[in-house]
Amino acid sequence: MIITIDGPAGAGKSTVARQLAQRLGFTYLETGAMYRAVALAVHRAGISPSDEAALAALLPRLRLRWQDGRIFLADQDVTDLIRHPQITELARQVADSPAVRQYLGELQRQIGQHTHLVTEGRDQGTKIFPHADCKFFLTASPEVRARRRWEELQRQGFSFTYEEVLRQQLERDQRDAQRSLAPMHPAPDAILVDTSQLTVEQVVDLLEAHVRRRLPVQGIALIP
Repeated sequence: MIITIDGPAGAGKSTVARQLAQRLGFTYLETGAMYRAVALAVHRAGISPSDEAALAALLPRLRLRWQDGRIFLADQDVTDLIRHPQITELARQVADSPAVRQYLGELQRQIGQHTHLVTEGRDQGTKIFPHADCKFFLTASPEVRARRRWEELQRQGFSFTYEEVLRQQLERDQRDAQRSLAPMHPAPDAILVDTSQLTVEQVVDLLEAHVRRRLPVQGIALIP
């Protein structure tokens, strides 16, 4: 069983997907961490994110692995390293690469072949798993999403202003929507959820109720 959760940055996808997977006993996949890990590898290799040939040559050597909610490059756990704003910005550029999107898309599909999955990102329900059993698209107002991101950066010790975060987020939303390769938009059959006025627990409750009501699939024992 595949459950996809798409939406823009700050909508709460990662937290909600992680908790929903825990409740259902499914594997959780954070695809954004994969793009960040590739960005970290690109940074370390000194490659330009616009050099498609260099990116294509780098990808087969990455040995990228997602395990138990952590992301690894070779045998190094880089889950914390990829959260730096510099890597976040580079990941946005790397995500425009056809080679990177093909590489990570294939890896994500491979993961989905071997487990019941809750996966979150921007194109999971439209490009990667178009036949997923249940699809969600989370959103929130730009101001709410920027506030959440700003508070996260503050906790991590970064000194960005709220206005800077809001501006960067609006720019990112525009790029994501206008991207020629896998633009971000809800799948036609996705359930739209505005998280602006909801707590994380309320969102997870809502999604879990949809899953349990819509997917009484024989042979899959959901946690009661």
